[in-house]
Parts: sequence; structure tokens; C-alpha cells
Amino acid sequence: MRCRRGLSRDLPWAAHSGYKMHRRRFLLLSSALTLAPGLSAAATRTVWSAPEAAAALADGDISLIDVRSRPEWQDTGLAEGAWPISMHEDRFEARLFAARDLSDTRPVALICATGGRSARLLAALTRAGYAGFIDVSEGMLGSRRGPGWIARGLPTTDLSMALTHLPASLR
Repeated sequence: MRCRRGLSRDLPWAAHSGYKMHRRRFLLLSSALTLAPGLSAAATRTVWSAPEAAAALADGDISLIDVRSRPEWQDTGLAEGAWPISMHEDRFEARLFAARDLSDTRPVALICATGGRSARLLAALTRAGYAGFIDVSEGMLGSRRGPGWIARGLPTTDLSMALTHLPASLR
């Protein structure tokens, strides 16, 4: 069977399957197949804004790790609900993976001051084959990607409160 406008030449299976493909149906199918990878990528993207991370954290959809240093936490506080696990302290790697295990199937978002350290950490984790991590790209203080957690007025807490709520397995 021959498809309208000669599409059977381009799609040999259509000519022999008994399926008459109309041009409009072919274009819709082609568009859907072309867009599908993009839709999938949006669902699994690894760079989020501070408001996206704050909403997901409030809903319990992610865990958030603040990788900055202890003096930075003392100066600005932390995102409310974030786990203070500094990449500048001993046992960072063990604590990072313990946080991932504690998060179960939820992604683990990483935040720093301006998104530089968290982006480099995410890149290293990705190169090493680890999935399930997100970069909060504008950080606590802002970057070219956005004004940051603090300037957006998202909820914060002080270091002592964050340490009080830190699970024992992450200490």
C-alpha cells in the first residue's frame, strides 16, 4: 500500500504494514518523537533555581546540602531545612554519600554561596557516574543565574538550629 505523497519511500515499513499514513499524522508523530527527549531531560535536569529548590524542599521532594564553610554559615545562616555538610571539612565524601543514602529516592540538591562550588561538585559527581544530585545554581548569595536564596527572601535558619536538625548519621 502506498502512503499519500510518497511517504512509503521514506518509511518502508509503512508501505508493507497495511497502514496508510497521512502527511498530518506523520508530522505529528515526527514532532512528538523529536520533542520527547527534551521533555525527559526537563524532568531530570540537574540545575535548579533557589525558588524551585525551596519549594521542593518544603514539599519533602529533595534533600538540600549546604557545602559552604562553617564561617560562611555563621555569617549568613543556611537555607531552612538544609543539612550543613562542608566540603572543606574532614569526611565530606562519606557524609555526602550518607546524605544521599538517607535521602533514599529523593534527589540531593547542593548549594554554596554563588553556585561555583556546587556546580564543580555536581560535575565531578556526574563524571564519576553518580546520579541523583542537583545544583542550586544561584546559591545563597546570588550569581548570574539569579539573586540567590537570601535576596529572594527564602527561609533561612542559623547554624546552631541547622546542626540541631542534622541527622546523627551525617555528623
